[in-house]
Amino acid sequence: MAISRRKFLIGSGAVVGGGVLVGYVGYSSAESNTHEQAAKLTEHNGARLLAGWVTIAPDDVMTVLVPHADFGQGTHTALAMMLAEELDADWSKVRAIQAPGDDAFANWFLAEAFSLQPGVLLDSGIADPIFKIVARRLGLQITGGSTAVRCTGEFGLRRIGAGARQMLIRAAAKKWSVSADSITTKDSVVIHAASGRTLRYGELVDAASRLSVPSRPPLKPREQHRLMGQSVLRPDIPLKVTGSFSYGIDVRLTELRYAATKAAPVHGGRLIAVDVEPAMNMKGVETVMRLPDSVAVIAREPWQALQAVARLDPRFSAGDASAVSTDSLYADQLIALDRAKREQMLKIGSAKKTLEGAQKRIESTYRAPFLHHAQMEPINATAQWKDGELHVWTGAQDAITTRRFLAETAGVSTDAIHLYTLPLGGSFGRKTGPDADAIYYPQLVAIAKQCAPHPVKLIWSREEDTAQGWYRPQATTRITAALGPDGLPIAWSEVFTEGRPGRSIAYPIPYEIPHQLFEQVRAPHHVRIGPLRSVNSTQHGFFRESFIDELAHAARQDPLHYRLALMKNDARVQRVLKEAAERSDWGQSLPPGRGRGVALHIEYESVIAQVVEASWEPTGVKVHRVVAVVDCGDLVHPDTAAQQVEGATIMGLSNAVAEQINIAEGAVVEKLFSDYRIFTLADTPTIEVHFLGSDAPRGGLGELGVPAAAPALANAIFAATGLRARRTPLNSAIRELQVLTTDALAAL
Repeated sequence: MAISRRKFLIGSGAVVGGGVLVGYVGYSSAESNTHEQAAKLTEHNGARLLAGWVTIAPDDVMTVLVPHADFGQGTHTALAMMLAEELDADWSKVRAIQAPGDDAFANWFLAEAFSLQPGVLLDSGIADPIFKIVARRLGLQITGGSTAVRCTGEFGLRRIGAGARQMLIRAAAKKWSVSADSITTKDSVVIHAASGRTLRYGELVDAASRLSVPSRPPLKPREQHRLMGQSVLRPDIPLKVTGSFSYGIDVRLTELRYAATKAAPVHGGRLIAVDVEPAMNMKGVETVMRLPDSVAVIAREPWQALQAVARLDPRFSAGDASAVSTDSLYADQLIALDRAKREQMLKIGSAKKTLEGAQKRIESTYRAPFLHHAQMEPINATAQWKDGELHVWTGAQDAITTRRFLAETAGVSTDAIHLYTLPLGGSFGRKTGPDADAIYYPQLVAIAKQCAPHPVKLIWSREEDTAQGWYRPQATTRITAALGPDGLPIAWSEVFTEGRPGRSIAYPIPYEIPHQLFEQVRAPHHVRIGPLRSVNSTQHGFFRESFIDELAHAARQDPLHYRLALMKNDARVQRVLKEAAERSDWGQSLPPGRGRGVALHIEYESVIAQVVEASWEPTGVKVHRVVAVVDCGDLVHPDTAAQQVEGATIMGLSNAVAEQINIAEGAVVEKLFSDYRIFTLADTPTIEVHFLGSDAPRGGLGELGVPAAAPALANAIFAATGLRARRTPLNSAIRELQVLTTDALAAL
């Protein structure tokens, strides 16, 4: 939900103590210094920086500086397309790289998008100083929240491209002594049709770079787009297919050392003692370090370091957390739902009063486990401490904040930190900033100082990566609804355990229910938690869409038609649901033992309906087919858009079927992919993605497919078996229900 510009600025500290006034007074000189810093970081081999976010070289090659990390989502291509479209660039000459993790490249487009209502963005212009001040103060360069295309692209890089084009036109007009209105552009060439003269962008960029940036350049209407809407070749794909694409783990430096660590298995534990001799006696081992919460081995080769640390048997503290288990955490959450102080998150109408007077009430309790990010590339970075400065090569979803945290950890200024950001081999929220790496980065800094002047690569083993994650929160919710005479809910009351402390969001349900109340309670524990792809929606999507299905069956109504009735005043959602029904053959017969389930999700200004066909097999849940219908406004790169929905759907299904982080004696039980089971190719169903083009604002896609997948699957299993799973993972939930059903029948 958008907030006012003033509220955002006050909340970010930009107006506290006259901050905005100071910002404006010193803005011209500060902006000049920032541009000089940006140019210093990006202008090489004759290239010149235009409008702060794109360089053009004398040979016309242009490089778009993208303030988002690459971990396979394709946004580097999409954002480069959006800028190149407005710049009228020759796509064959366009490149995209991640912007340096420097305040000069703070993402003020996000500051703007988060603070202004839709439709107001264009009024501020691309040179509005307030948002630049805010973004730099906050160190805003995060990748997450499906913000890349819908915020950075739509409200930023499109305008940057249009502004750079005007700068090139003005430079040509001055050179030719003609009116700028008489000049056109195409394929990185400026054209004066009346005289037949042309100039390449590379010939004009030096002069153009000295001109002011237009504040409000007009954007192309959709009918004039030549790139946007086309599935152009993604430059990263051939490199990834051939294995020549470089990730953080691929960094190789001269005289490189390798490190491996073993941290306290119970989060928050401290190192008590360790006998280092078993590791020091091994070939290639140079040092064993005792750190506050872990032990580290430094060796000449990575396998030597990993083998050596595995031989160590350190003792760690655990405290009261040693008595904690998955079951005890769920028990604490149930107690909290009954007894803990409630914080009201959202209230519409009078839910409590309506429920008290209702003739038909339905109540259910749902729960969801801790989930691990399980990215393919384990946590790693390469670092070198030299001459009082730290050089770090790694992937990060929040580069500027990571750089600041490294400076704080190393005890130096930010200028002494040189962060070389690289693509990530998966992330899903795992690398969103210092909170996520509060264990890893202190290890890295200490080890780098120990190894100086040699560089060192710290790689967590898969076991350590799994044990030291910051997981999607384990959560429990209780939902109560009152049904009216027509079977539709007239009141919805929900109390749920808090997700991340201080960062929970109410995520209102989309349905037209007149009385709604959402409250959260706290049930503190020691396990580290953080965002997983789609954040709170990953649990609450399962809770709420499963419960809607329960209400439909209690009212003896078709689940899809039930949702249509609950969204009768929203033509956009009606269109998506009806298309999903048609595409999925909703209502048609299926083979015995197979069922269909539907779920709806609205977020990031996009709408998705997913229909899942599934069955229960002796080996567990089997997903046969998924049909997803999406309205996200206009598409930039259709193939990548479809891949985003497909990938998110697979992840949502995988999360639902078997994934779970268990806690025993305070520590994580799972170690490897063999016991933290994610979907394989054999598990993956047929997935059909259908986009409905519309005039709605361009919406996000990277996370949209996750929240609806789990409830659609659970609803399909209910349709196939009559068993209602109110928790995940579904495999264990359904088996438990089968035992309970068998026991109940035996008792009869």
